[in-house]
Amino acid sequence: MATRDPVGFLRSEYEQLVNNELDWKLRELEGPSTPRCVVDGKRVLMLCSNNYLSLSNHPKVKQAAIDAVKTHGAGSGSVRPIAGNMDIHMNLERRLAMFKGAEASLVYQTGFAANAGLIPQLADAGDIIISDELNHGSIIDGVRLSKADRAVYKHCDPADLKPVLEKAEEHSPAYRRMLVITDGVFSMDGDVAPLKDIADLAHAHGAMIYVDDAHGEGVLGAGGRGIVHHFGLKRDRVQVEMGTFSKAFGVVGGHVSGSRDLVNFAYNKSRTWLLSGSHPPAVAAACTAAIDVLETEPQHVRNLWENTNYFRKGIRDLGFDTGKSETPIIPVMMGETSAAKRFSSRLFEMGVFALPIVFPMVAKDKARIRTIMNAALTRGDIDEALSAFEKIGEELRLI
Repeated sequence: MATRDPVGFLRSEYEQLVNNELDWKLRELEGPSTPRCVVDGKRVLMLCSNNYLSLSNHPKVKQAAIDAVKTHGAGSGSVRPIAGNMDIHMNLERRLAMFKGAEASLVYQTGFAANAGLIPQLADAGDIIISDELNHGSIIDGVRLSKADRAVYKHCDPADLKPVLEKAEEHSPAYRRMLVITDGVFSMDGDVAPLKDIADLAHAHGAMIYVDDAHGEGVLGAGGRGIVHHFGLKRDRVQVEMGTFSKAFGVVGGHVSGSRDLVNFAYNKSRTWLLSGSHPPAVAAACTAAIDVLETEPQHVRNLWENTNYFRKGIRDLGFDTGKSETPIIPVMMGETSAAKRFSSRLFEMGVFALPIVFPMVAKDKARIRTIMNAALTRGDIDEALSAFEKIGEELRLI
C-alpha cells in the first residue's frame, strides 16, 4: 500500500507560487513606522505604509498605550462577552461613536473580522448581497460565508447597480433583505465610491448599505471622519459604516458604526466578535488617543492632502499614469508584472520603499507601484522620491 504524504501539497503549491513569481517576499521593518525607517538593514523612505497620519508614532498615542498597561495590565483575560469587557473598551466605543456622529459603535479585533463576522449575519438564505466587483478580499470572504444569493455590479457604477437592484426587487419569492456593499476608498486604485448615488439607489429600492471605509477614515471628511461625513449623508441612508484602526488611526482593530440596533445585533450575532479575545488595554487606549489627536490636531489631515496633491502632480508631470486615484493611495502604473517588480527593486536600491502590486491582486496588464502618502513626509522627502521615479522611469524607458 502506497504511503500518502498528507501535507506534501504545502511545499509543492508554495514552490509553484515561487516559480510563477506570485509569492510574497517579506521585508523586515526594524523600528517604528516612520517616513524615514530601516527595512532589511537599509535606511529608506517609506512610501507604502497605511499609516497615513503617522499616528502610530505620535507621542500621545504611545503614552496612552504605556499608561494603560500600568493601570489595566497587558491583556484583558477573556473575550468581551464573558470577562474581557473592560471600561477602556467601552470608552473607546463611546468616543468612536461621537467622532463618527453615530448612535453607537462596536470594536472588533480586526477589520477583516468585522467583515467576516457581520456580513453573513446581515444577509442569509432568502436574502441577496449586491457587491462592487472590486471590493476588498475581506468583503468577498464575508459574502462567501453567507447563504444569501449574490450579485455583482460594475466598479463604482450606479448606472449598472440600478438594474441589479430592480431585478432583485422583482425576485420571486421576494427577498427578505437586500444588502449593497462597497468599499469607500478602493485600496488598489485609490478611487472613491460614489456613495451618495449608491445610497440614493439603495434607499429607493429598500436595500441596506454597508460601506467599508478602512481607507477613508483619517483621510476623507472634515477632520478625517470618513466617507459618510465626506458626502454629507444622513445615518439612515448608510446603515453600516465599517472601518479599521490599523490605517490612519495608526494602531489595530476593526469597528462598525451606525444605530444602537445595529450594534446590539452585531455583538450578539458576530462569532468573530463573540469568540475572539478582546483587545489588550494598550491597544484600546492608543485607539482612543488617536481619536483625540484627530479631533484636536487638524494639521495631520491637512498635511496628508498637501503631500498627496504635491506628489500626484509631480508624478504625473513626469509622464506616469496614476489611474483613477483621488486619494493618498496613488498607483504608478507599470503595465507588466516584470516591469513593476524591476522598478520596485531599483527604488529600494535608491532608498525608496514602495511595493509592486501585480496579478492576481490586479489584472495582468495593470501591474503598478502602489504609493501611499503620509502626513509626516517633508517636501524634501517627496522631491527625493520623485527624483528616483524619474531616474528609474528613464532607465527602464517607461517615461
